Amino acid sequence: MNPMGQKRYRKRICFPGLSIYLILLLFFFLCFSPAYAAATDPDQGKSTVSDAQKTEKPADETEPAPVTAKEKPSDEYGDVTAETATSGEGPSIADPIEPWNRAMYHFNDKFYFWLLKPVAQGYKYVIPEEIRGMFSSFYENIKMPIRFVNNLLQGKLAYAGIELVRFMMNSTAGVLGFYDFAKAVEIPGHDADFGQTLGKYGVGFGFYIVWPILGPSSPRDSVGWAADCMLKPTNYVSSEWISPEGVGLYAHEKVNYYSFHIGDYETLKGAAIDPYIAMRDAYIQYRKKLIEQ
Repeated sequence: MNPMGQKRYRKRICFPGLSIYLILLLFFFLCFSPAYAAATDPDQGKSTVSDAQKTEKPADETEPAPVTAKEKPSDEYGDVTAETATSGEGPSIADPIEPWNRAMYHFNDKFYFWLLKPVAQGYKYVIPEEIRGMFSSFYENIKMPIRFVNNLLQGKLAYAGIELVRFMMNSTAGVLGFYDFAKAVEIPGHDADFGQTLGKYGVGFGFYIVWPILGPSSPRDSVGWAADCMLKPTNYVSSEWISPEGVGLYAHEKVNYYSFHIGDYETLKGAAIDPYIAMRDAYIQYRKKLIEQ
């Protein structure tokens, strides 16, 4: 019990603050990434960007089943696909911490195949496609502050206005965003994030980073991700440090997303001699394309 007259305070730390703390902590840990070199093949770092684009697969490798267009909701904000990974010579990026990155790539690979994919498959089997599409529209709708603010920062005032109009239409006629009414009347969205904004102002990638769970990134895009977290409404459902509500919403958003994209990662991985290089190239090409828009 507290002494008489002493007030009790409940420690409350918002999730975006924790996100920034974790990024800084992991970034510091990267300084010691050479310690991971023993866990990887030293010759792997000699691969070039073109490795992801060379030859066909071995004869005994089974072709993954194609993902039909019907499986995916129309995503006007864009995705990284196998076509993105293999379309021409992409931009290069420094990869000084490749041992760490490869270790995290393999961790994320196992996380996908052992946990995320089975859960997404079960979720897809139980939840009808129409309901999952409604959830996708809802999550995109509540990300409007991210797109609105970053379009403003990039000087795209018309795009920011369109995002505001889309949000108002989808939140009313679209029933809280569960239906993309703006898309039905042919008002497209315009994606924007803070990493893209920094790139517009001349901030370079820096170097390549693979974060556990979060996946490919760079110092610039890591800062951008943390900034965008502060604009994401689902991070404020509770002021608790990693609240069950916030974690649950984030997990559901990702599982719902991957239920429409089962097979995409397998296709990209199966088409490459070195999947790590293919993932790196796909990510850099995708981010570069966003900045050039």
